[in-house]
Amino acid sequence: MNIEHCVITAAGPRQSRLPLQRLIDRDGIEKSALRIILEEVFSGGIERVVTVISPGYRDAFADAVGADLGARVSFVEQREPRGYADALLGARAELAPGPFLHLVGDHVYLGQGTGGSCTRQLLDVARAEGCLVSAVQATSERLIRHYGTVGGQRMASQPRFIEVERVIEKPTPTIAEQELLIPGVRSGQYLCFFGMHVLHHGVFDQIERLGPAATVSGVLNELAAKERYLAT
Repeated sequence: MNIEHCVITAAGPRQSRLPLQRLIDRDGIEKSALRIILEEVFSGGIERVVTVISPGYRDAFADAVGADLGARVSFVEQREPRGYADALLGARAELAPGPFLHLVGDHVYLGQGTGGSCTRQLLDVARAEGCLVSAVQATSERLIRHYGTVGGQRMASQPRFIEVERVIEKPTPTIAEQELLIPGVRSGQYLCFFGMHVLHHGVFDQIERLGPAATVSGVLNELAAKERYLAT
């Protein structure tokens, strides 16, 4: 699986702020949060990034990227605030056919252990397994109302991978207990998205089909019923 492109969505009212903030990275260097995210992405072998932004932010985002990375980053404006799925759809025309990495712009990603960056770990899984993959983290049931949450079974040969059967956007604890339990996850916790996925162009077709009601979790739930889809 060849994955060279990435889409970063940063068009939401709150998403527009964090990427422009100045932070200190792990090497003690001050830079924009967007720059930190881009360096994370490029470290995984991604060649080009499409960033979806709100109108009027292009100059600020270009400045946050920096001149040295500017040729590898393009911008698409989401003209009206029609939600996360619509923002993702807006990048479609800028992408080559094939799978792509997707990150949300209001997170900063920090890898743990010896596996390298979050991006590289996720891309390695996608390339090895040849399917949709989402990064997830264990989340308390009192917080799952904020996140897309997955249910499924552990892969017999590699238990750290979840074969996703169900995705629910912002479930209640009752719904999660009924539909999203995963063997081996501590009681009272569920596996939730934290804004990093490897997707393919079938996602765009599903968003268009569902129209204004589309959510990314809803689209992934439909795809989980049709094809192999992992979470890790």
